[in-house]
Amino acid sequence: MASIFTRIVNGEIPCNKIAETATCFAFLDINPLATGHVLVIPKREVDYIFDLEDHELAELMSFTKVIAAALKATVPCKRIGMTVIGLEVPHTHIHLIPINQVDDMNFGKPKLKFTAEELELIAIKIRSNLK
Repeated sequence: MASIFTRIVNGEIPCNKIAETATCFAFLDINPLATGHVLVIPKREVDYIFDLEDHELAELMSFTKVIAAALKATVPCKRIGMTVIGLEVPHTHIHLIPINQVDDMNFGKPKLKFTAEELELIAIKIRSNLK
């Protein structure tokens, strides 16, 4: 059975897409730790990031770098934190999170809630900063 992320890539489940290439896809997390929390995934469903082929991992990292730059230009923060946990969905995914301190990436903290309209506006702002 396809992961929820594969279903998002295939258009079966809606998302607030930031960008995509032939091999990668980025979209807003619906349970964000911070405004602009983005998930970056390979389109090919692979559970564990280090099981990706070398070229796929390189493409994913290059794409992630572009998304992180747009996110940093959009959301005031000291850094864009990056983490790969991968336990909750069996599809490689990178969390990009605007942070000002280490604790901003604590996944035990309550998640933020945004309306569909607020999420779309955030996505539009991030997309406007893509280069």
